[in-house]
Amino acid sequence: MMIRLLAVLALLMTLISSQVHAHALEPGYLEMQVLQGEVHSLFWRKPDVKGRPIDMDVLLPETCAPNSPPTPRFDGAAWVSRWTATCDGGLVGRQITIDGLSRTSTDVLVRFQDTSGTSFTHRLTPDQPSFTLPEDPTAWQVLADYVALGTDHILSGFDHLLFVFALLLLIHDWRRLVGAITAFTLAHSITLAAASLGWLRIPAPPVEAVIALSIVFLAVELAKRRDGTLRLSERWPWLVSFSFGLLHGFGFAGALRDIGLPEGDLLMALLGFNLGVELGQLAFVATVMAVAVLITKLTPALGRQLRRSDGVLNTALAYGVGCIAAYWAIERVTGFIL
Repeated sequence: MMIRLLAVLALLMTLISSQVHAHALEPGYLEMQVLQGEVHSLFWRKPDVKGRPIDMDVLLPETCAPNSPPTPRFDGAAWVSRWTATCDGGLVGRQITIDGLSRTSTDVLVRFQDTSGTSFTHRLTPDQPSFTLPEDPTAWQVLADYVALGTDHILSGFDHLLFVFALLLLIHDWRRLVGAITAFTLAHSITLAAASLGWLRIPAPPVEAVIALSIVFLAVELAKRRDGTLRLSERWPWLVSFSFGLLHGFGFAGALRDIGLPEGDLLMALLGFNLGVELGQLAFVATVMAVAVLITKLTPALGRQLRRSDGVLNTALAYGVGCIAAYWAIERVTGFIL
């Protein structure tokens, strides 16, 4: 029975890994930059779906010529278009629409920059596929947009969530768990701010590879754990989570650099993104703990297995987490070496 359960759980984790890799849809990205007067440079990037561009496109106001992008080309990861449009009266105060976004399950990040270098970033979703470009966005608008961006990033960042999930499996004492989560939050907040403000700079590919290796480390700790014997990560969970949290912060900063920070509300945007990351992380932790409580109530035997450090359930989860993370590590290392 135990061997069958182990096999089923291992298969389930493998299937989850393949689904995450195959179906994680990147968001679309629209960049609009004022060149001079009413002339704008536009860059449009939309996800690839089975070798074809996703069925959605930019629709500029009718005062723009042209008001839609040219035929995209595939750059190896997504479908991109670049063009120049002349918009009578400019784009400020006009409506920008992503036609077809409401029929998808992705979102689109829109970034606008004027000739002075001032930028504005907004996220469009299937529920809100259009918006009016504000003349002077308030600090609260910037905060709200970047909170949404931070939450969206962490909830779609499967590697960061898998790290937190491994911590939840590894640390059963709630005081140690609170300390570990707090240390992880503090650490990635430090490097997120430092890297986003340009004080520290580390190439993204090696950082992403080491993030995957940090999950492998936790999976090994989880697999070797035995009742009555504390592993390094259990004795000093705050130290382990703080150290790896510094690396994860560089990963968050890489995403934030891609989004861009508005010069006029730099600190508000940085605060909003970090708050969004924390809200998403807390929501994930609360969901996992609620599921664990539900399992314990509905199936006490499974709950007892979950609490056993050397139980078959923990072993299966450890190997599942480790296999996913090892796959990511190999994929990311070969990506920047080869």
